[in-house]
Amino acid sequence: LLAAQISQVWNNTLVNLLRSLYWLGVERSRREVRSVEQEVLWRLRRLSFRQLVALAEFLATRQGKDSKLLHEVIKKLELRWTELEGTRTLVTLMSKVGQVSPALMDRLEDKALELAEQFNPEEIRKVTLALAYQNRRCVPLLRAFSYHLLQKHSDLSLNVLMDLIFAYGKLNFHQPQVFQKIATDLQPHLATMTPLEVTRCIRSFALLKWLSLPLCEAVAQYVLDNARQLSVSQLCGIILSFARLNFQPSGSEDFFSMVHEKLQSHLDQLEPPLVTELVWSLCVLQQARAPYLQHVLAPSFHAHIRGEGGQSLKAQNLGLKLVHINTTAKLETPEYRGPFLPAEVLSAVAVAPVGDKVTPLQSSLQEALVGVLGGRDNGRFDVHTIYGWHIDAELVVDSDNKPLPVKDFAAPHLPRSEGTKPLPPGARRVAFLRWEFPSFTNRSKELLGRCAMARRHLQAGGFLLVDVSRQ
Repeated sequence: LLAAQISQVWNNTLVNLLRSLYWLGVERSRREVRSVEQEVLWRLRRLSFRQLVALAEFLATRQGKDSKLLHEVIKKLELRWTELEGTRTLVTLMSKVGQVSPALMDRLEDKALELAEQFNPEEIRKVTLALAYQNRRCVPLLRAFSYHLLQKHSDLSLNVLMDLIFAYGKLNFHQPQVFQKIATDLQPHLATMTPLEVTRCIRSFALLKWLSLPLCEAVAQYVLDNARQLSVSQLCGIILSFARLNFQPSGSEDFFSMVHEKLQSHLDQLEPPLVTELVWSLCVLQQARAPYLQHVLAPSFHAHIRGEGGQSLKAQNLGLKLVHINTTAKLETPEYRGPFLPAEVLSAVAVAPVGDKVTPLQSSLQEALVGVLGGRDNGRFDVHTIYGWHIDAELVVDSDNKPLPVKDFAAPHLPRSEGTKPLPPGARRVAFLRWEFPSFTNRSKELLGRCAMARRHLQAGGFLLVDVSRQ
């Protein structure tokens, strides 16, 4: 009956009819359904903007990106986007349809920036999540939302707080004032949060390399109070986050006693990549005991790690972390007797990656040092060590701080040393390290885990360190 009189059905009823047919599961191959779809397609120009939005939202949710009708609806939305009014419709399009059409998303971002002042916290949450899931780092819009969150919205719900810090972490967007507000507002909620929520929260802050001491202390206490409820994977996530921030709880002895008790019996049950990340994190926190080191430095384990991922970026990162663990075992754990990584593995890591470009900071540092040293022979530049750390420049000075020819002396930090002479009495090695962390952490950059580990390793290797910062 409908198929015979489809042209007489009003627009709004027609859209609802199509949605109802889909919901009822009527086969799309049936003539009646095709008739309704075709009628909707012919009338797209005559549909109101609100009807187009409702249809696009439904099709994107129900049929996904492959729907031909959805693409036709989006074309009309792209042409008529100036008709968009109100934040509710805007949020719907950005969260449900934006991922299908980057061109439409560009226009929606412009419109969102125009209406940013009118968004409530829940709408800000939905839009920032949409940006995060689509990896769209729209800095002007994120800045506008951050400003209005600080100026107008004092009370934010737990869902808003957690999703905001997740989105900021995913997009690597740094806004210290917002981070401070979120960290402060999250603390009263910690006692009622689930272990999964706590893990998500602290991992987002770790991604941003932003340390809030009160929040981290509260998380550490939460872990102690809820040790039985935490799964091993959740505990690993918290340890990885603390390592990234180089955070040591004030009650570190009790905290790490519980951690060791829970982790040591589960190492064999965890995936090798996670075990590698975990032991590396314990090395950063100076909590790596001999059983952990023996587990990951065993030939069968590191051969599996190196062979599983081939030359992928993830595999290279895990291989580098194995070298860092090996360095911790050699330089910082005198009671550890082995095993260690073989020389060929260390040599492979110490080779500079092909195609690495010299940054302006590196080139200016080299020029300045060549002038000070009186020539390149008294310095070594762009050094990749067997410790797994890159040194931008290295030199040797005598007891009067006068430069000596660095290539004449034995270099145990290199896979192959050009010289054989030991350092003269009173002479010192000096290493220049470049740290390009922006000033978004509320503590010294030396507290960040990777940086702290590199400093410890190189100092243990006999270097005097000079930090060169982008700031």
